[in-house]
Amino acid sequence: MDSKISALRNQGQKEQGANFIALIHEVLARPDQSAVVSDLHALVDTVVNHDDVGLVVGRQVLSEFVKILGEGTVKQPELRKALVEDTLATIQPRIVSYEEQANILRFQLADILEEEEDWSDAAQVLMRTSLDGQRAMADSDKLRVYVRIVRLLLEEEDSVQAETYYNRAALLVHSTSDKETLLQFKLCQARISDYSRKFLEAASRYHELSYVGDIDEEERRQMLLAAVTCAVLAPAGPNRSRVLASLYRDERTIDLPTYNILSKMFLDHILRSAEVKSFEETLKPHQLAKIAISSNDRLASAGQDDDPTSVNEPAASTRTGPSTVLDRAVMEHNLLASSKIYNNITFRGLGALLDLTPGAAETMARKMIEQGRLRGSIDQVDKLIWFEGSREEDDAQGKAGGLGDVEDAEDTGAPFTKRWDNQIRLTAANVRRTHIDNPC
Repeated sequence: MDSKISALRNQGQKEQGANFIALIHEVLARPDQSAVVSDLHALVDTVVNHDDVGLVVGRQVLSEFVKILGEGTVKQPELRKALVEDTLATIQPRIVSYEEQANILRFQLADILEEEEDWSDAAQVLMRTSLDGQRAMADSDKLRVYVRIVRLLLEEEDSVQAETYYNRAALLVHSTSDKETLLQFKLCQARISDYSRKFLEAASRYHELSYVGDIDEEERRQMLLAAVTCAVLAPAGPNRSRVLASLYRDERTIDLPTYNILSKMFLDHILRSAEVKSFEETLKPHQLAKIAISSNDRLASAGQDDDPTSVNEPAASTRTGPSTVLDRAVMEHNLLASSKIYNNITFRGLGALLDLTPGAAETMARKMIEQGRLRGSIDQVDKLIWFEGSREEDDAQGKAGGLGDVEDAEDTGAPFTKRWDNQIRLTAANVRRTHIDNPC
C-alpha cells in the first residue's frame, strides 16, 4: 500500500485525484477487510496532511470518500464507524480547510451512534459540528441540528443541556415551514416543559400534539398518556381543573391505564394510597424527583400542634411535607377535594387526611390560599381552616367527622348556619302572619 501511495504522490495533480479515488474503491473491494482501516488511514493522511498533494486534490478525494461512506458501500456497521472516526481524527489538524467534509462525517457518525442508542455521544458529536464556519448553514438547517441535539439529550435525561439548545432552536423556529421539523420542535417543547416541572404547560402541549394526524397513531397515544400524567402531577387549582376537564372529555382517555386517577381527580374524589402507588409505577425518573422543604416551612410545620390528649382527634403524622413531585400533587389534590366536602376542618384533622403534621397541613393550605388555588380562610386561634366555594347545600354541611370534630361557637359566621337561622325566622314569620290573618 505504501508503494502505491508513493507512486501517486509523484504524479501530477491532474492525475492524482482520479487515481487516489480509484485506489479507495480498490481497497474497499478487497475480499480481506482486515487492513482496510489502516490502508485508508494512510491514504487520507497523505491527501490531507502532505504538501505534495494540493488542497484542491485533497478536497476532491476526501469529498468522494465521504460520499462513498454515506452511500452505504461499507456494509459492516463497526467497520464503517471505525472509518468515520479515524477519518475525523486524521483531518483534525487541518479541520479548517476541510470543514464541510468534517461536518458531513459528524452527521454520519451521529447517525451510527443513534442507531446504537448511544444518545449522549451522538449529541456530543453534533455539538462539535461547525454551523457558522466558512460555509455557514442556513437557519432552517441549523434548526434541524439543534432540534436533533435536544431530542438526543432528552433521551439521555440531560434536561439542563437540552434546554440550552432548545433556546437556540426557539430563535430560529420562524425560519422553516417544514412540517416534520416543526412537529419535532413542538414535541421537544412539551418534553422540556415536562422535565422543567411545568406540568400544566406540558400537559396542554402533549394534548395538542395528540390530535396531529401526521403523527403515528401509537405515538399520539403515548402523547395523550403523557398529557394525562403531566396533568395529574400539576399543582392543584383552577388552571389544572380546566386541563383535567379537557382530558376527561376526550373519549380516547377512557382506554388509558391512567384513566382511573384522571377521573377521580376531575371529579374531586380523594385519592387513596393504593391508587397513587399504581400510578407511581408508570412515572419516569424525573417525575419522581425529590423536592426539598424550605427551612421556614419546616419550622412552621413543626410549630403547630393540637392537644395530643384529645380523644376525638386522630394521631398526628410526623411528616413535615411532601417528599416527591407526585406526593405534593396528591396532597394538594386531596386538600382541594376535602374543601368540596367539608365546611371546615381542624389542622390535625387535615394533617391526618394528608398524612402530615398539623403544622405542615396548615402551611400547605396557607400557600394554596395565598396563590389563589384554594378558596378559604384560616383561624389560627381555633386551629381551623374554613372553606369557601359553590357547594350544594345538602352536600356541603358536613364537618371533618372522624378527622376532628369542631365545636360550634355562638356565632361562627358559617354561611349555612346563617342561612338556616334566616329560614327559621322566615318560617316563624309566615306562621305568625297566618295566625293573624286567620284567627281561631
